[in-house]
Amino acid sequence: MALPALVFFFVFGVVPLVGVLVLSFTQWDGIGAINPAGLSNWRSVLSDPGLPHALWVTFEIMILSWLVQTPLSLLLGVFLAGRQRYRAFLAVLYFVPLLLSSAAIAITYKALLDPNFGLGAGLHIGFLTQDWLGKDNLALGVVIFVVSWQFIPFHSLIYQGGVRQIPTTMYEAASIDGAGRLRQFFSITVPQLKYTIITSSTLMVVGSLTFFDLIFVLTAGGPGDATRVLALDMYKRGFQANLMGPASVIAVLLVLIGLALALILRRLGGSTTASQQEGA
Repeated sequence: MALPALVFFFVFGVVPLVGVLVLSFTQWDGIGAINPAGLSNWRSVLSDPGLPHALWVTFEIMILSWLVQTPLSLLLGVFLAGRQRYRAFLAVLYFVPLLLSSAAIAITYKALLDPNFGLGAGLHIGFLTQDWLGKDNLALGVVIFVVSWQFIPFHSLIYQGGVRQIPTTMYEAASIDGAGRLRQFFSITVPQLKYTIITSSTLMVVGSLTFFDLIFVLTAGGPGDATRVLALDMYKRGFQANLMGPASVIAVLLVLIGLALALILRRLGGSTTASQQEGA
């Protein structure tokens, strides 16, 4: 029964990865002949002074977006797992941003934040009329905000499912002992969502390595190189400079970084066979 899935994974997962690894040792413009290049691509990319900056921006967006998304997603997930009267309607409403195209979201926010014709100029709000995408720190903050706005619904859904797996008897026992809602949240909900937090964080962290379309449309890596992440750097090298070899090197680096981060998060989460009430 698992054979079709294994074949699908091998054809669309393993084969492209191997192909990218091979291309990283070649010289190719995307059209002409592919010529061996040895380790020259790796030397040029690893010695490029722009690589550490792109790596730093990538990790900066990753960490800051995680710090924003995780607590908000957790709180929304706990709220939506309750028995509120309009919970179903709110769940659908909160999920809308995830259904939208990243490019469409970027175009919309770019128009809203335009200092001359955007929301701030139309409503005469001085705070919103800043050059949000023309200053380094502001542009980075906008990217983190938009990324969080789009993906918080997805992680809220994960936490909502995790909360519903927690036995209600634990909350009933805590109520009998006199624990309030806040104490129950930190003493029962958060500990019981340990593996859910690890799963959500893994998807969040590894997924942040592939942010491209939203940043490309919103800032194109600017101002300067303030929002130039590794995925965007790979695109510019491969499809704008026609340097498929160096672009493949960055692709391999992204895969290695993603695997390393996933293994670290799994190690931090501990063994899934450990005693845990979640899912009981």
